[in-house]
Amino acid sequence: MKRREVLGHLVGAAATAGVAMPAWAQEYPVRPIKIIVPYAPGGSPDTVVRILSQPLAAVLGQPVVVENIAGSSGVAAIEQLKRAAPDGYTLIDCDAGHWAVNLFTKKQLSYNFEKDLAPVSILSTSALFLTVHESFPATNLQEMVAAVKAKPGFYSYGSSGIGSLHHLTMEAFKAGLGLDILHVPFKGTGQSVPALAAGQVSMAVAAFNSVGQFAKTGRVRVLAANTRERASILSEYPPMGDAGLRDFHFPGENALFAPAGTPKPVIDKLSAAIARVVRDPATISRLHAAGVEPPAAATPAALAETIRRDVPRYQAAVKASRIEPE
Repeated sequence: MKRREVLGHLVGAAATAGVAMPAWAQEYPVRPIKIIVPYAPGGSPDTVVRILSQPLAAVLGQPVVVENIAGSSGVAAIEQLKRAAPDGYTLIDCDAGHWAVNLFTKKQLSYNFEKDLAPVSILSTSALFLTVHESFPATNLQEMVAAVKAKPGFYSYGSSGIGSLHHLTMEAFKAGLGLDILHVPFKGTGQSVPALAAGQVSMAVAAFNSVGQFAKTGRVRVLAANTRERASILSEYPPMGDAGLRDFHFPGENALFAPAGTPKPVIDKLSAAIARVVRDPATISRLHAAGVEPPAAATPAALAETIRRDVPRYQAAVKASRIEPE
């Protein structure tokens, strides 16, 4: 799969998805809508979809049902979407792991993201936070970089697994600044964050809702966020790029997709409903409580542009991490 093809097809899909306009598309929806989440219940993607499902159901006038299909890096979930009719009644919540990381960490994929899925809208964005153990000799980002450079290979960081956003964030950070930090992969933040709090690793990148309680008790110290700019929530933490990296940006992004071929009027109705919901103060409050932010623009074109930027960014991060495709 060529990177140029990925970029071109996705931008085109956002503009032309579903040229045909059958009569039923104008009446859509007339029955329940299912959103597939390619993760287990309880994680951030699942939480975001469940926060949005009720207000979306109210706007669209039909129930919105959430189905979790975890495992296989999202492949099984995307395969189910591929088999679904392109009518707007089966959708999927994907992230950069599915539209970018899998391209470079899998030898073969049973799906072609830009041909099999049509962008609908970004649902939420969320920062991950560079966090150090209480014993680490730094209270800010610049001191952290200086401490690592003073002792190459001495410190370690924990991630939620090889190829995870946590892993790739740190590998891109290390590569950009020439840092030598040992990677210790765990099976999720449920293991990596407690290991950090116990001092088994020196640092980690994790969602704030994973490290916040440990930060309150002083067992860990949050230093920076992995977003390009300061977030509107938790704005006290600077971007990791402030350490000397231009355009450093690896946030968690949840986005909604439909099967390729879904009529444009259906996609437009879905994106308009999402835009309405994520502007509602009550929804924004619930998203903020979950540690995520609503999208700046809830449109297919904005999602396609996000993917266009993500593909080369993650390709470079995978290369820096020396991940061997499986």
